[in-house]
Amino acid sequence: MKWRPPVPRSAVDSSGQSWHIHRAWPDRTVGDYVLEVVAPGQAGVRGGVLRGGAFELLSEDDPGLPSLRAEARRGELVSYRPHMRAVVRTDAGYIKVFPPGGAIVPAERCAQTELLLAPGTFTAPRVLRNSPDVIVFSAVPGRPLGDLGDETAGLSDEGFDRLWERWQHAWTAQVGSSTGHAALAALPVRSPEVEVADLQRWVNRWLRHHKDIPEAAPQGAALSARADEVTRNLLRTAPDPLVWAHGDLHDKQILAVGGPSPLALLDFDDTAQAEAALDLANLDVHLELRARVHSISLDRYLAAHTRILAAAEELHVSPARFHAYSDGSWLRLACSPLRQRSAMALAVLGERAAHIPFVSGSESGFVSGFASEATEPGGR
Repeated sequence: MKWRPPVPRSAVDSSGQSWHIHRAWPDRTVGDYVLEVVAPGQAGVRGGVLRGGAFELLSEDDPGLPSLRAEARRGELVSYRPHMRAVVRTDAGYIKVFPPGGAIVPAERCAQTELLLAPGTFTAPRVLRNSPDVIVFSAVPGRPLGDLGDETAGLSDEGFDRLWERWQHAWTAQVGSSTGHAALAALPVRSPEVEVADLQRWVNRWLRHHKDIPEAAPQGAALSARADEVTRNLLRTAPDPLVWAHGDLHDKQILAVGGPSPLALLDFDDTAQAEAALDLANLDVHLELRARVHSISLDRYLAAHTRILAAAEELHVSPARFHAYSDGSWLRLACSPLRQRSAMALAVLGERAAHIPFVSGSESGFVSGFASEATEPGGR
């Protein structure tokens, strides 16, 4: 009997409307999932749940986010993890909604980051209003680098490379200036041990939600084996020095506007003291994922990848640490409830462990070694 994954690609609500499942997270009850869903021709996103395999579209009243209904009336819901957080886009900016009391620490992180951002490196949204469960940010002009990587965006390959060159110089200046900054000490430390504990929680959640699916047992065994390898790699070599880290850096968090204006950074909820490899590896893995699913070309991935490795070299990132954190980012993706993403990430971890290059058409790469990675992206 063919294994039917617990989270399908789409679901139909009680009215007959079909919804594409955009993101999914394990819920507290084994086998249940909370969802972010989108429908063709409808703006924004909605929340949903899978309970015992049955899909239910959630109402606008979320008991975990009591401020959501009022704030959602101000604009368009563009990001939503039911019961946990939501983002509403308005004409004036963005509104982030948290559970009661959940906005206090993120607001503190924004204030600390404002002190840490060096002049001329990056701009960031200003906090216009905040309460214990809501933060309202100013609008930031520009488009995400993730969107500009699409060849239909009208940006040439040369223009794309220049944007990433600007990012490289700004990033190394920003991270380098954070060393010894008084505000850095106020941020939490995201050590390799903290990273390993967080990864293990992700793996344990996946295993818990798939334990009663016999067909998922081989994938679970492979996931556990890869988690052991990632743990060993993160802990077996000495960490690099701690610097300022964004904590969730990917190409949708970096905005570019025309002209000489600085790039912008978004979303500082997870900012911390960490190794420089944490952000650089996560950014690189998300770009590689986009290349593997053909949302950017391999040439554009290589252009951005080369700039990331140049930043790593300038910041004296150990290749072993970069590779270890890259494996950690792929392991998180392997824990996705969305089967296609999980299977791809697990296969990539297998390729990396076996030193097998990723081949796309006539191009090959994703092999190990900082010396070769400027022209051959990815693995270890």
